Amino acid sequence: MKRILVLCTGNSARSQLAQGYLQHFAGDRAEVLSAGVDPKGVNPLAIQVMAEDGIDISHHTSNHADEYTGLPFDYVITVCDNAREQCPFFPSAAQRIHQSFTDPGHQPGLDALDSFRQVRDEIKAYSRQFVEGHLTAISSPHA
Repeated sequence: MKRILVLCTGNSARSQLAQGYLQHFAGDRAEVLSAGVDPKGVNPLAIQVMAEDGIDISHHTSNHADEYTGLPFDYVITVCDNAREQCPFFPSAAQRIHQSFTDPGHQPGLDALDSFRQVRDEIKAYSRQFVEGHLTAISSPHA
């Protein structure tokens, strides 16, 4: 089983959405965790828009990236530029991947819920592609 860490600044929206979708698409092929360099708590709108798509992230917690520095990861995905710049060193062979998404709380011209839905859909498409491109070669859950 692969271990994936998703990082963003506040661990309140983008990384939470990505954690939910990556875990959904990967199933038992991966353990997905998320963290932030300055955690703020899980945004209720993130929980709401994921529930609209049938994924429950209400049990997620907002964690600091430092909590995971001792764990080995296969992939560390940063989903905002700030997290990429501040990403702590992970003593593992983790492949670092950067895919920046717009902060759903800061999109002028869109109401907050529409903004969260738009970013959710972008992260869903990315997560599906990531799993198809990086995890489909696993033939057994013990690989």
